[in-house]
Amino acid sequence: MGKGGGCVPSKSRAPLGVPNNEPPTPRGVSGLTPVEQNDNTTFSGSFEEVRSSTQNEDLKIFIVFHSMYGHVEGMAKRMKIGVDGIDGVEGILHRVPETLSQDVLEQMKVPLLDEEIPVISAAELVKADAILFGFPTRYGSMSAQMKAFFDSTGGLWKEQKLAGKPAGFFVSTGTQGGGQETTAWTAITQLVHHGMLFVPIGHTFGAGMFKMDSIRGGSPYGAGVFAGDGTREPSETELALAEHQGQYMAAMVKRLVQA
Repeated sequence: MGKGGGCVPSKSRAPLGVPNNEPPTPRGVSGLTPVEQNDNTTFSGSFEEVRSSTQNEDLKIFIVFHSMYGHVEGMAKRMKIGVDGIDGVEGILHRVPETLSQDVLEQMKVPLLDEEIPVISAAELVKADAILFGFPTRYGSMSAQMKAFFDSTGGLWKEQKLAGKPAGFFVSTGTQGGGQETTAWTAITQLVHHGMLFVPIGHTFGAGMFKMDSIRGGSPYGAGVFAGDGTREPSETELALAEHQGQYMAAMVKRLVQA
């Protein structure tokens, strides 16, 4: 193509409609004002701030989940035991807001919620030193309720309030090929845009990751459970893996803060 025309613009020529002395306006989300940055920019999730704000109190790991039939909730409660087992770290349970109406939930025969577990708002996430997100799969990705919650974090994203916070996932699927890895893998994009640190468990569960004598959910991405048609309860191995993930995350966060 000729210089200055066609598909390849001239390097010395400003884009059409933009004066040579003014840079082109960056494309972005309509209605959002870009965050101003300079050489001294800091983000709210830095470990410097975490260290100074938690010297005299326990580190807090939020366990934020959506659970319809109790499988994810059961793992979340066992995960809290693991977190609380590390000195100086506290696990705090939260559920995300439900998006379905009560009539629909009743038709789906969804059991009553544990009212002792509060519903969390997006703004509260900034209080956590780390977050473990749990949700069931929907065709290989997170449930709509959890996605709606992530979608409500736009204000935090705009100011990068969650940047630097460690986070992990645990999931529930209906079948062995239903997304134990894919459901967590597709959720990583949510963390990336917030600048959060994904903390997988790898194979730190040891021999329990390799046992083949029983059906077990979970993967190197995080703990998991097979729910079947909804009637199968989590096995002790699945719950032990959830407890391990809580303990592993707590130890990791403590190490990062003390570094």
